Amino acid sequence: MDVEKLKALLQEVREGSLDVDKALERLKTLPYEDLGFAKIDHHRHLRMGVPEVIFCQGKTVEQVVKIVERLVVEETNILATRASQEIYQGVRQVLGTAEYYPLARVIVARPKLKNPQVGCIAIVSGGTADLPVAEEAAIVAETLGNRVERIYDVGVAGLHRLLDNRRRFAEANVIIAVAGMEGALPSVVGGLVDKPVIAVPTSVGYGASFQGLAALLTMLNSCAPGISVVNIDNGFGAAYQANLINKMCVKAPSP
Repeated sequence: MDVEKLKALLQEVREGSLDVDKALERLKTLPYEDLGFAKIDHHRHLRMGVPEVIFCQGKTVEQVVKIVERLVVEETNILATRASQEIYQGVRQVLGTAEYYPLARVIVARPKLKNPQVGCIAIVSGGTADLPVAEEAAIVAETLGNRVERIYDVGVAGLHRLLDNRRRFAEANVIIAVAGMEGALPSVVGGLVDKPVIAVPTSVGYGASFQGLAALLTMLNSCAPGISVVNIDNGFGAAYQANLINKMCVKAPSP
């Protein structure tokens, strides 16, 4: 962070030449903290309502730990995705406390500061093999302060399982549909509800699924309206988008 610019900003507020609202807008554009290997955006929470999330894949334990140490000055949960057990142990050793969800591969630092959960995001998965991606979406969404309804293993190979749970996902503000193989689940869900559906293709499937490409193309070519699609295995991206939609629904006045 640029300390001199921050001091100057505070001085303007003290002198009365700058009101608090304008000062907050200026804070949103102040520089990042440069660690050499990473540039930490401390003001992302001010701009977007959510702190910077650490994507651990490709980073060393030491790099992730250093980033977490600098981010925990924020009075909110810090998320680290695609995290290994080794990275979790490194974070926990430094912070003293953190939660690790091995199926989702997500670390939540400062778990004592969880947000109250509001609204509802339904997460629907095609099969049990899709759960790592579905759980990444679920843990991220819950950590961001959303109530999550998990409806797992209701793929189109046994359509009655999905239809038996129709009321549960129809009551949500937004639905995340996670599926591999042929990726048909979001199209079916999209044809049953009047809510936005976020489709998440997974890399689950045999050879011709091309590690999720087949499911991705199916979802992109869906004839059901109201479906948006994130990248293969991107549970985090789906949860973030669903969080924005759910929070807007919660804030919106009743008709």
